[in-house]
Amino acid sequence: MRISRLVPALAAVALSVLGLAPTAAAQAQSAERAPAPSTQAVQPIIGGGYASNAPWAARLFSNGRQTCSATIIAPTWILTAKHCVSGGNLSFRIGSLDQTTGGTQANGVSIHNHASSDLSLVRLDRSVSGTYARLGSPGSVQVGQTVQVYGWGATSQCGQEINCQSRLLKVADVVVTGGCTDAYNGRAICARRGNGITAGGDSGGPMMAGGVQVGVASTSDRQTTTAYTNVTAYRSWIQSVAGV
Repeated sequence: MRISRLVPALAAVALSVLGLAPTAAAQAQSAERAPAPSTQAVQPIIGGGYASNAPWAARLFSNGRQTCSATIIAPTWILTAKHCVSGGNLSFRIGSLDQTTGGTQANGVSIHNHASSDLSLVRLDRSVSGTYARLGSPGSVQVGQTVQVYGWGATSQCGQEINCQSRLLKVADVVVTGGCTDAYNGRAICARRGNGITAGGDSGGPMMAGGVQVGVASTSDRQTTTAYTNVTAYRSWIQSVAGV
């Protein structure tokens, strides 16, 4: 089965199974219908439920369009996927579960891409205070472990349709199956669907294991398998650029 990158399709990037962001009206309807957090584990990420606490989460906008997910890892540094940052004019809403309101807004002023993996660090135009994602180290995640993945991406296999991504941040459990490669043949963590699976718009979002970030969403088949670039394998590069 072909595994596709998770970023929504842009004019210059034609990817076959990825969706765009919802309209404002569709987003509002989605939020109004959202059930209480305690009942959301079975809701159609695809599957999973709505996140209740993710202060390090960041929604990435490219030229004003919702495209990817991300995390803030230091006052002026965002961690996301390399395939998310090619559209230009990057901005972020940081620390809000709702991608349309709240949190802090900041713009990207410089992009630092890893040479051989699907990782990118974006420096912000201002210092953002808050809770930053803690990054894991080798050994932070094991085969067979249930971990959590977060994103504002597609909630169904909607192809290129716009009324597909979630207004509210979602979370799902996935089970680590072993090592694999990401969209740029970098080192990655593969996982199989638990109560949900990542899809278009979840690109760049985190895989969290025991409260630390161990991966960045790179590819998914939207049904059973997802691959996250292994943050623990590239800690020295992240530290050399962002200092954390």
